[in-house]
Amino acid sequence: MRALANIFWLGTKELRSFGHDIVLLCFVIYSFSLMIISQAQSTALELHNAAVGVADEDRSELSHRIVSALLPPNFKPPQAIAESDIDRSMDAARYTFVIDVPPNFERDVSAGRQPALQLDVDATAMMQAGIGAGYIEEIANAEIARYVSGSDDPAATPVDLAVRVAFNPNVYTSWFNSVMGIINNITMISILLAGAALIREREHGTMDHLLVMPLSPFEIAMAKVWANGLVITLAAGLSLEIVVRGVLQVPVTGSVPLFMAGVVIYLFFSTAVGIFLGTVARSMPQLGLLSMLVMMPMNLLSGASTPLESMPVFLQAVMELSPSTHFVSFAQAILYRGTSSTDPAYAIAVKQLYASHYFETALDLTVCVRDQEHQERPGIYLITLKGSQQAGLTGLKGGIVRKVAVDKTRSSLERALGAIRQKLESQAN
Repeated sequence: MRALANIFWLGTKELRSFGHDIVLLCFVIYSFSLMIISQAQSTALELHNAAVGVADEDRSELSHRIVSALLPPNFKPPQAIAESDIDRSMDAARYTFVIDVPPNFERDVSAGRQPALQLDVDATAMMQAGIGAGYIEEIANAEIARYVSGSDDPAATPVDLAVRVAFNPNVYTSWFNSVMGIINNITMISILLAGAALIREREHGTMDHLLVMPLSPFEIAMAKVWANGLVITLAAGLSLEIVVRGVLQVPVTGSVPLFMAGVVIYLFFSTAVGIFLGTVARSMPQLGLLSMLVMMPMNLLSGASTPLESMPVFLQAVMELSPSTHFVSFAQAILYRGTSSTDPAYAIAVKQLYASHYFETALDLTVCVRDQEHQERPGIYLITLKGSQQAGLTGLKGGIVRKVAVDKTRSSLERALGAIRQKLESQAN
């Protein structure tokens, strides 16, 4: 109970310290509000308001029907241009698409010929270029089929492809980017907050005060974990309800409490990584650089930006070792699909496994010492100092390790004392 009380009161100290840091507080609020809205609305992958120019050299009913079918919000109203101005307009980036309708286009179509309808695409707008070219081709083929058949219903195709889009019927990018933005920011903010809390203690000199108090490293670290985890959990929950559901109008079909439970478990891993980086870094700039090296691969390769299946096989195997990958799959399964299968339980178990590893690594001290006695056989000793007298020395395996360690320590100490005695006696003689 004493340890729990120490962890609680140290955590409240962390919360008060966070509340007085106005810059960090504003950064957290911004990360879970305006940053989510900006990420959801500014990186849209669907076609929207594409500029289209039309060089109509035929000026027929068919060409007019094709141009009139390019409607908002996918396309801006098409602008008529001369055929000689196509290259100049494309070079000036006035249009993403330019349709060149050749002379006698309608007559050739009516005669059963296959005239060429030219579509020039500005591929610097890569996403719109790929999607828009397909849209324009589909619209042109549909209008030509209606014109040839003489009815509003085009000729029936041999196969009727019925497309059913699950979980995101209109394929809105904002529905995906908003939730994934929360996931990425949880990883980023938790690593930065936990690491910054440790660096701040060291820079202010309060870490030395904590170390001389009757507190264990575990209590100090756990206080930072629960305090920073509480801040991020509240921020993520409010962002999901107010920003995603309220402002962006994104439907969430799954269980929000189940998702928040997964967030709490994931925060144990990410804050442990932050504490580990805080023990390695010696200043805030170093922490920022180290966190970027950790956060960027975790966010970009976790499946939040691109599907994991589209990555190389070896990279998929590597990212399977990252809890962020399983956290993304967990969030998608809960919030998008509303599933309650065993996949979330598996993702939680993997996150807990790696969280424990990073947390213990942050508390331990591991050093490499070169063997100076045997120069003919160069080597090193890997020494790990545990954060507790009992860590790693319990159970059947721990009992064996403890006996071997005690015996070797005693024999090494006897040899060292004997060597010191011989050296002192030789100097006295």
